[in-house]
Amino acid sequence: MSGPRPRVLSGMQPTADSFHLGNYLGALRHWVAIQDDYEAFYCVVDLHAITVPHDPETLRRRTRIAAAQYLAGGLDPQRSTLFVQSHVREHAELGWIMQCLTGMGEAGRMTQYKDKAQKGGGDSASVGLFAYPILQAADIVIYQADKVPVGEDQRQHIELTRDLAQRFNTRFGDTFVVPEPLIVKSSGKILDLQDPTSKMSKSAESQAGVIDLLEDPASIAKKVKRAVTDTDTVVRYDEDAKPGITNLLTIHAAFSGKTVEKLEDEYAGRGYGDFKKDTADVVVAALTPFQERYRRWADDPEGLDTILAEGAERARAVAQQTMAVVRDRVGFLPAKG
Repeated sequence: MSGPRPRVLSGMQPTADSFHLGNYLGALRHWVAIQDDYEAFYCVVDLHAITVPHDPETLRRRTRIAAAQYLAGGLDPQRSTLFVQSHVREHAELGWIMQCLTGMGEAGRMTQYKDKAQKGGGDSASVGLFAYPILQAADIVIYQADKVPVGEDQRQHIELTRDLAQRFNTRFGDTFVVPEPLIVKSSGKILDLQDPTSKMSKSAESQAGVIDLLEDPASIAKKVKRAVTDTDTVVRYDEDAKPGITNLLTIHAAFSGKTVEKLEDEYAGRGYGDFKKDTADVVVAALTPFQERYRRWADDPEGLDTILAEGAERARAVAQQTMAVVRDRVGFLPAKG
């Protein structure tokens, strides 16, 4: 059912006023790199954003912020389909059908649900939070995606998606492409600058170790220079013994284009001071043009909304085609008129 190029689908939640460095290096930059090789669908997943308490006006504002950052990062609406999840109502419809194929135990084993429920308190976790991996599966298969660009920590969700697609196909006839994960490994995992044993995340207790893409350059530089390292002075890649320096090497290499080995040679005998300063300069130099492009889109909400409307129209055409088949296979009575 896919076109001549294999199809991909991915998205991020609009749950903050800025994406962070991990979002960019782990996802957005990779999406940009593959948009010529794949028929790409990228959405702002606002349905997922309401699985926890939220403010409606803030959600609307952050949805535009997220879309503007997609464009600032290099997503081209002429080469990719960029849209907002809730603008294609078929996502929610297929999500319900997929929930009806999912066992309670199966859904309860999703590790990210366990983590988020523990942080917020298990009794207060919504049914939506429990079921969001199933909606995520629907997001993917409704576009007949061949590949899903994800980090290693999302592999479990892709396995659930594959299981549900295969289960539907077995029960109701061949309907969905069974997607494969397109694991992003090029940049490595980006860790918290103050806790380099944890992934960089907006849900971190302290934002001192999180670099936002839209953050003031002076603040970015300060955070990099204050990054936790170790008592050694050797700039060397060692995930176990030197997680802080390893994280900074990963970040520097991702933005400078230099290999980790070249950076180790370049800073041999120079200590951490020079390395941190140069890493800060590299990050700021890369994010300054990103921020300029973002501001242009943020200052043109009408143009941004037009792009999202056009993307939703293209996405809706694919989703409606899939759902027409799904409704028939499931046995729903067709509506007249």
